Amino acid sequence: MKRFLYIAITAALLGSCSEFQKALKSEDTKVKYDLAEKLYEKGDYKKANRLFEQIVPQYAGKPQGERVVYFHANAYYQTKDYYLAAYQFDRFSKSYPRSDKAEEAAFLGARSYYMLSPKYSLDQTETNTALDKLQLFINSYPDSEYLDDANVLIRELRSKLEKKDLEIAKQYNRIKDYKAAIKSLDNFLSNYPGTVYREDAMYYRMLSSYNLAVNSIYVLQEERYNDTRDAYNTLKRYYPETQYTGEADKMMATVEEELQQFSK
Repeated sequence: MKRFLYIAITAALLGSCSEFQKALKSEDTKVKYDLAEKLYEKGDYKKANRLFEQIVPQYAGKPQGERVVYFHANAYYQTKDYYLAAYQFDRFSKSYPRSDKAEEAAFLGARSYYMLSPKYSLDQTETNTALDKLQLFINSYPDSEYLDDANVLIRELRSKLEKKDLEIAKQYNRIKDYKAAIKSLDNFLSNYPGTVYREDAMYYRMLSSYNLAVNSIYVLQEERYNDTRDAYNTLKRYYPETQYTGEADKMMATVEEELQQFSK
């Protein structure tokens, strides 16, 4: 019985492969279309797309063209080939702006760009592209059922950009370019007033100011220690129970001792 079942399954698979290979080599566009749609509906997106790739040009301007181009784009999306999915969904949106699938295609295209966004430490060109595409989608479909999802993706991408900018500012501090760190952190706090990294930025602003004061020549230290005090007060005003209390208080104790020396 098991042997019979194995033979039956093997025969079915071979028959399926044979059918697919015949369709690939066939000159009949309808044969390719019928099998591509059949494979697509079964979830065999890679094979389906090999056939869609061959027939998309033949259906340009025809009634089935809209359906074929959408399947072609979505098959790339389902197989996580987001570069080609983004390209094909853009193509669909331009070719069929009045389609019933236009809204969904616009969202999936924008989400494809989101999926291409790299981790924060890498170049963020694709992150900015994804933000532009998602914002365009929101502007085009303000009442979309995908609106909440789009806003979530935008927040995640913006947080990634904020994280990158914060890490750049922290890096300036690590390489002892304290002036650049202070400027970078001031810009960060100005550019991202609602950032989730605001507390971190305020602490590192204080730390950079403190390090600059400690490493300054005597005639500049008083002014720079006062700047550190201002940064400390700002941190404590917004975050009275900051996670950096221990480090900040320790620095501030040194600052007060140094400022007392200047007052004598």
